[in-house]
This record gives sequence, C-alpha cells and structure tokens, in this order.
Amino acid sequence: MSSAPGEAPQNTPDQTVLYDERLWPSPWIWLIAAGFSAATIIMFAPISMFVGYAVAVVVAIIVFTLLILSTPRITVTPTTLTVGRATIEREYLGAVDWFGGEDATYQRGPGLNGLAYLCIRGWISPVVRIEVTDPEDRTPYWLASSRTPERLVAALAG
Repeated sequence: MSSAPGEAPQNTPDQTVLYDERLWPSPWIWLIAAGFSAATIIMFAPISMFVGYAVAVVVAIIVFTLLILSTPRITVTPTTLTVGRATIEREYLGAVDWFGGEDATYQRGPGLNGLAYLCIRGWISPVVRIEVTDPEDRTPYWLASSRTPERLVAALAG
C-alpha cells in the first residue's frame, strides 16, 4: 500500500531500525569547546567585560551547535546501512569485523586502503570494517568508529 504524496510512510518491516548510534564527542571535547568559548572573554575584556561575556556566549552557542550538527549517525535497518551521509543496501555488504586498541590504530593508519569510505572520530577508539561487495563500487570497505562495535557487528550479521 503506497502513501499519498506528502504523507509519512507507514512503518514497514524494512524500516525497522536494528541498530542506531550517534558518534557524540567525548566529554573532553565539550570541555575544550567550553574553554575555547571562555577564552574569548580575554580578547574582548579590554573593550568591556559585558562584551567579553556576550561574545563568549555567542561563540559557545556556535561551537556547540557545530559539534551537534556534525555528529554522524550509524543506522542499520533490515535493508540498508547508513553511516554518516552514506547509505548502502545490505545486499552489497560482505565480511564485517571490529578492531580495538592497536588493531584499530593499524586500521585507521598503515592498514588503511585509500579508497575506503571513512567515518571515524579520534575520540572513539574501536572501529568496524564493513566489506563492500558491489562490483560497480570501487570502495573496498567502509571503516566507521563505534562505541559499541560488538552490537553493530551483530546487527549487520543478523
């Protein structure tokens, strides 16, 4: 049954979310952003303390908004995988493995294929490597950071 134009689609089995994760910045990133915003007070204090505080608030709003808007999401449904801005149908996925510690560092560095799609964040150590089997896609695999790599691998294996 098709939805009318402008009407929200009905919840069908292929839209069920099996896994969903936001790659939020770590607490220390938020602290650095707050410290950066507070440092602007020093630049504007010679003009006026009021101006310094006002600029600090505006800078904090801008920085926190940019952090929130740039936070990628990983979503797995029965038919698709979405990592950040990229989506691929699950029928084109091959082997899925996750790496932690030194193995994750190797995957993000010397072991990285230059054609791989990346959605990695420096504040999240584990990475999940997802093979792409589409013969028309030159991308050999996707490499994505994940705080719960075991759950992501399980969702993709299911």
